[in-house]
Amino acid sequence: MTRIGKDQASQVETMEGFEGRYEDLGGYTVGFETYTADADPAELFRGLPDDRCQCPHWGVVLRGKLIYRYADGEDVITAGQAYYARPGHTPVFFADTEIVEFSPTAEMQKTMEVVLKNLQAAGSAN
Repeated sequence: MTRIGKDQASQVETMEGFEGRYEDLGGYTVGFETYTADADPAELFRGLPDDRCQCPHWGVVLRGKLIYRYADGEDVITAGQAYYARPGHTPVFFADTEIVEFSPTAEMQKTMEVVLKNLQAAGSAN
């Protein structure tokens, strides 16, 4: 069995209001994410099809809430709820939120290439 804890994840990404810890678990990436500020990062997905994340995600909100916006509406997920975010979304994060999320690694990498390029263009990348 493959398993990992938040403090064991090998990839750590931080920026103001956010910390993410990630590990590939054999084709799926687990992300332990903590938000300390509200954020609507929709602009970071510009350049992807429909300017939206095309990677599906499965997760659980441990604390707080998050929103996934779609062209046809939005899903609000709150503490204690598990979720599936289908392709074609942009997230909205809230302060004092913690999630654990699983995503197909190859699709996640394609998305993150665009997100990181947009962060660099905005002067926000680490």
